Amino acid sequence: MSTPERVTCTIEAGVAEVQLNRADKHNGLDPAMFEAVVAAGEQLAEDRSVRVVILSGAGPSFCAGLDFKAFISGGEAAREQLLAWKVGQLGNLAQRLAWVWTTVPAPVIAAVHGTCVGGGLQLALAADLRVVHPDTTLAVREIEYGMIPDMSISKTLSRLVRLDVAKELTFTGRDFTGREAVELGVATRSSEDPLATAREIAAQIAKRSPDAVRAAKQLWNHAPGLGDEAALRLETALQLPLLGSRNQLEAVQARFMKREPQFHDPS
Repeated sequence: MSTPERVTCTIEAGVAEVQLNRADKHNGLDPAMFEAVVAAGEQLAEDRSVRVVILSGAGPSFCAGLDFKAFISGGEAAREQLLAWKVGQLGNLAQRLAWVWTTVPAPVIAAVHGTCVGGGLQLALAADLRVVHPDTTLAVREIEYGMIPDMSISKTLSRLVRLDVAKELTFTGRDFTGREAVELGVATRSSEDPLATAREIAAQIAKRSPDAVRAAKQLWNHAPGLGDEAALRLETALQLPLLGSRNQLEAVQARFMKREPQFHDPS
């Protein structure tokens, strides 16, 4: 499963690696890149063998954001392609580039290096975890072009930082480093080799019960926005199918027998 001209995707031992593949343009987002990234996310959301996803960028950067020249040359048709909502889909194409990764049942890890601004940052924000190089340049860049960020950032960044922090980054459009991103809560951790660290984390997650990991992602994606009773009921609703299940019993047995568990992927 790959779109060689824009995105590559490989799956091994339950870990899917999705890489933006436009290195000469710092993985700038043109119409083909939008379509390819969304298609990859939609396919992985349906692949029950996938236990973890890693997002990364080929070449010197994770993603330098929107390729304005490509959209200007595409005229009104390109803008319509990017912003139009389709019946039965949540969000337009620009929003789905990021939001689709929140709908993937498996955890998603963004390995971020080089430049990660504008749409590139919004893509990374939609991941469950972000591993960034300390010297990565990040920015909510849209204000420099007289626009607002509109690729699901109102839901993703707001889950990570205080509202005033989100506003300051949006109002100023200033650059901040990977180090500051960790301090602010925008990034999970820093690493001199983000992709290697992301692979280490992914390997750890892939060894856990895929049923429990998927349920845990649902819990943290939804419970913080619920009232107290609804959040506690969600915990119970997610826990009950796990108790006594094949993978839960395997986790217990492997723990007591001091061996590696052999989990089965969800059917």
